[in-house]
Amino acid sequence: DTLTVAEVAGRFLIEHVEARRKPTTLRLYRLVIEGHLKPHLGSLPIAGVSADDMLKLHHRLRATPYLANRVIAVTSKLMNWAALKGYRGDGPHVNPCLGIEKFKEESRRRYLSAGELKRLGAALRVGERRQQIPPSAATAIRVLLLTGARSSEILSLRWRDVDFKGGALNLPDSKSGRKTILLSAPAIEILKAWPRFAGSPYVFPGEGHGRRKGQHRVSLADPWEWLRRRAKLPDLRIHDLRHSYASVAASSGQSLPMIGALLGHTQAATTNRYAHL
Repeated sequence: DTLTVAEVAGRFLIEHVEARRKPTTLRLYRLVIEGHLKPHLGSLPIAGVSADDMLKLHHRLRATPYLANRVIAVTSKLMNWAALKGYRGDGPHVNPCLGIEKFKEESRRRYLSAGELKRLGAALRVGERRQQIPPSAATAIRVLLLTGARSSEILSLRWRDVDFKGGALNLPDSKSGRKTILLSAPAIEILKAWPRFAGSPYVFPGEGHGRRKGQHRVSLADPWEWLRRRAKLPDLRIHDLRHSYASVAASSGQSLPMIGALLGHTQAATTNRYAHL
C-alpha cells in the first residue's frame, strides 16, 4: 500500500529530525507538520503530492508569509528524505516544493520603550500576585529581559552551566554553537534566589509526563499571552525582549562589537541590524 503524507511525516520526525536536529528545530518541524501539513495534505499518498498541492497550501497561508515559507521549506526537507527512502519514486517531480517562489518577509524588530518596560514589569508583579503566571515563567522572563538570551537557551538551562563566580552562563550548545552569556548583578541575584528542584538538572524543569517527564520547560506561551494583554502590548513577541536588550545596550553607548558579543552573534552582519540605534 502507498503510504500517506501523515504516515511518512511521522517517520520523518522520529527517524530523521529527532535523531539529527536540535530541540528547537524539532519544535518547528512538529509545528509545521502537525499544524499545517497533516490537516491539509495528510491523507494524500506521499507519492501523489504535486507542485500544485504545495502551491495551494503556500497560497492558503499567504496572510502569514513567514509561516507559509517555513511550511514549504520543511515540506521540501520531508520530500527529499521521502525520495531517499524510496517513498516518492524518482524522476523530475520527486520534490514538489522545488521552484515555489517564497513570499516576501518583512524584517520586524520591536523595541520596548522605557514606559513599556515599566508596564511589563508591573504586569509581571500582578501576574505573580494573582497566580496568573507561574513563578518559573516569571523568573524565566526576568532572566530573558536581563540577558538578551533566546527563550530556548534559558528554558533549557542547566545548573551546571551557571557560573555565579564568573558571572556567566556557559552554554555547551545553542543556535550559534558554544556560547557564553554574561550575567549582570540583578540577573545573578534572580538566579541565586531561585530554588533548585530535587532530581532535575534544569533551572526550569517542566511538568511533563511520559516522554516529556524529567525534561525542561519548553514554552512560555500561555503566561506570555496573559502578560502582554495585561501590559497592553498586544504586538509584543517574546523574542522582542532580545531586541529590546540590544536597544538598551546601544542607547547606553555600547559599541556594535560589544552588542554582538553580549548577544552571542557569530557574524558582524547580524549585529549591524542595530546600527541605526
